[in-house]
Amino acid sequence: MTAPEDFPWDTTPAALSGTQPKVAGRMIGGKFLVGLTATERFERWDVCEDLAQQLVAVARKDAAKHPQHSHEETLQRVRRDLERKRWVEVVEMDWLINRLRTLLGW
Repeated sequence: MTAPEDFPWDTTPAALSGTQPKVAGRMIGGKFLVGLTATERFERWDVCEDLAQQLVAVARKDAAKHPQHSHEETLQRVRRDLERKRWVEVVEMDWLINRLRTLLGW
């Protein structure tokens, strides 16, 4: 199985100190790899998709509790709560909130 094309490949951009240019990577199966493998990316997507599906009810409940808030304000409230929990990487968060927006039809 594969993750959707719009799901990020690189969830952990590297910041390496020093004066020489560097590329952060790892050796997998005798090959140097930067970023996620296809399997790792699928697993990350699966977690984010499951979370987005679960958050539909959370967002609807928050929207009903605070009808004065726009849909975007509700999504930002959900995002802030998720950011505090640190369940997903920063670049995954953007995808997750966009996916939630789509699922809600907002």
